Amino acid sequence: MQEKVLMKGNEAIAEAAILAGCRHYFGYPITPQTEVAAYMAKRMPKIGGTFLQAESEIAAINMVYGVASTGKRAMTSSSSPGISLKTEGISYLAGADLPALIVNVQRGGPGLGGIQPSQSDYFLATRGPGHGDFHVLVFAPSSVQEMADLTSLAFDLAEKYRMPAMLLADGTMGQMMEPVVLPEPTELTREKPWAVTGTKCAREHNIINSLYLSPQELERLNIERFERYKTIEATETRWESFMMDDAEICIVSCGITARVSRNAIVEARKQGIKVGMIRPITLWPFPEKPLLEAAEKVKAFVCVELNMGQMIQDVELAIKCRKPVSLCSRVGGMIPSPEEVLAAIKQANE
Repeated sequence: MQEKVLMKGNEAIAEAAILAGCRHYFGYPITPQTEVAAYMAKRMPKIGGTFLQAESEIAAINMVYGVASTGKRAMTSSSSPGISLKTEGISYLAGADLPALIVNVQRGGPGLGGIQPSQSDYFLATRGPGHGDFHVLVFAPSSVQEMADLTSLAFDLAEKYRMPAMLLADGTMGQMMEPVVLPEPTELTREKPWAVTGTKCAREHNIINSLYLSPQELERLNIERFERYKTIEATETRWESFMMDDAEICIVSCGITARVSRNAIVEARKQGIKVGMIRPITLWPFPEKPLLEAAEKVKAFVCVELNMGQMIQDVELAIKCRKPVSLCSRVGGMIPSPEEVLAAIKQANE
């Protein structure tokens, strides 16, 4: 059994990416994710990989596009304003059906905002970060261990379904240190018949492209892509239930706010309030089924978020507005305390 090592969240992402077979990293420094790039700058030259600090976020995502087209595992990382600059390239990746990992360690906004933690990029990530009809896989870790595990999973699923994946963390998760068991190294042996690798006249040329001037062809490709999305929604949705067996109030939260919510739930239970939590691990696909099932048993939902209320809309859609949903949130880099979450639980229980 592997020993646990004490790592910062951002560093755990980087090491897990290396263990997952990533040898190509392109990025640009921005707080609070800079440790991802700094770690890659130290490690990549030692293992025969490529680290390149691009001249801009736009350049970095297009370098990822180039490497991804050859079938190699590539990634970039940034924080909220930098992700905004990458969205055109992410859309091109989706339009060309290319796998890649984009790490977003969120900070407050809009604009330059602040460097403190936030979850205000939820809409950007889950609605398709860029122009056009598409989705990316979105993972929301709530521990340093999950930051490592979900990095590995994100690469695997991105490759399996030929689409970009985003690890959506927040500044607190990126900066905190916890013991972590790193994933086992991935053996990359699978052939990628779609990749641009040089043919030596042994097969037809592959073309990586997201431009289709024929409306009929573009419609066909978009419909095919959304059929693939249906499969992902049916088979790849992930969540965690906490004390939901007899719950009358259901907390819905992810990332750092889910950790705060756990403490509030334990205290509420001590006070005789039956409350539990459904924690989405994938934000796209969103865990609609367990929430709809919970709506048959609980009397109310409480969303705990670091934004003005974004995930709450998906909760309301998932439960088809069958039960009231309230919001407990802080913004601007502020994190709700367990006492604030407990107060929201008590209010929902009235």
